[in-house]
Amino acid sequence: MNSETSLNRRSFLATTAAATGVLATGALPSLAAESPRKPLIGSQLYGWGQYYEREGKNAYAQVDEVLSALRDAGYDYAETNLDAGTLENNAVFAEKLRQKGMRPVSLYTGGRLHDDRAEETVERLLNAAKHCKVADFQVIVCNPDPIGREKTDEELKRQVAMLKLLGGGFKQIGLRLGIHHHTPEMANGAREFHHNFRNSNAGTVDFCYDVHWVYRGGVQPADALKEYGNRVVSWHLRQSREQIWWEDLDTGDIDYTAVADFANKNGLAPLYTVELALEKGTKITRTVVENHARSLKFVRQVFVT
Repeated sequence: MNSETSLNRRSFLATTAAATGVLATGALPSLAAESPRKPLIGSQLYGWGQYYEREGKNAYAQVDEVLSALRDAGYDYAETNLDAGTLENNAVFAEKLRQKGMRPVSLYTGGRLHDDRAEETVERLLNAAKHCKVADFQVIVCNPDPIGREKTDEELKRQVAMLKLLGGGFKQIGLRLGIHHHTPEMANGAREFHHNFRNSNAGTVDFCYDVHWVYRGGVQPADALKEYGNRVVSWHLRQSREQIWWEDLDTGDIDYTAVADFANKNGLAPLYTVELALEKGTKITRTVVENHARSLKFVRQVFVT
């Protein structure tokens, strides 16, 4: 993804709360056994925001409408952004899910974890996590903030120390930390991506496996699974064809059948979050509701056995 798209993503994270009122190798060890056994399929609301924006609307101001559409399609949950400012908003979003017959499962956040204010970030997120646990969320997905360049060795060392503190704190509360990655973390042979995992332990610093972002960053899905599959606590799922994001989750550049086979054989956490998103060149032929319904069917056919 280009820098403009990355900027749009970060801007989105900063404005969601205001718009919605909620911010929103070897045998695999015991982590898989701790994961929820009933497969749950959810939707990340970021893509909904893009579709609504195309029509001059704000999906986050109409979150009830979006949740109704997801419920009617058969989704189990929706993922939005963790609100570390107005903490009660996390419980508000959880209640909205319940009112629609869905459940709270995961929330997404960024976090500046590499510099001299990183401890403040950890403290803020741990405080918010306590409220999220009370509201019955299970996983906090965190993408450490990019800084417009590669992080130095010292910055990465500090970031991993903070991820350990954060993941350990979440674990004590009863939540799981799933680290997420975008293009900046995949630079220079996925240096930051690998550093986060190779210098921490499974069960404390775990993995929200966004299959397409990792693939786009140059790491093949099978390789990521072999090395870090024991750390998967949730998934983000998207597809592309000829390297351009496809409008729904279907066959394409990524062999999701092979990914699903590995996940099922090794009992990886079955929390599957569909994250449809649009970029320059994405061909849109259907509505956001139709594309999410089709994507749900694909996940059920491929991942849920």
